[in-house]
Amino acid sequence: MINKDYISKLANECLLGSERFVVGINISSDNKIRVFIDGDRGVNIDHCVEVSRHIEKNFDRDKEDFELNVSSAGVDQPFVLLRQYTNNINNKVKVTYNNGDVIKGVLQNADNNRIEILEEIKSKYKKNTLTSFGNVISIPMSNIKETKRIITF
Repeated sequence: MINKDYISKLANECLLGSERFVVGINISSDNKIRVFIDGDRGVNIDHCVEVSRHIEKNFDRDKEDFELNVSSAGVDQPFVLLRQYTNNINNKVKVTYNNGDVIKGVLQNADNNRIEILEEIKSKYKKNTLTSFGNVISIPMSNIKETKRIITF
């Protein structure tokens, strides 16, 4: 069985000194390995290939059969690390509380204990929806089920 700690060590070894970092690693019972990476300025295919090759060269396929997939964490994935929060300050986010309530707004600040969101308020005026911003709300990390970036075009 392939060891998650060893995969993590190899991925982090490859990313050492770069602005990229490991967000998550999943290993299924049939040795399908998924490594998710992110970066302060994003991740491209070359970054994923570099990590993949580094991991693969440390395994002997004759001894261990596995499938390896290295990809970016993806904009649709929830934040896992504080670094992802701090990289998204001044971006719109959707925060889901542990109780299921949702708040949308602009991420203002983040630390190990809490985040601060400038709350987005939607109101209807005739046939139009108007967006304004209300108060800055402080949310303890322990109350957050997930936070995702909202992509706007």
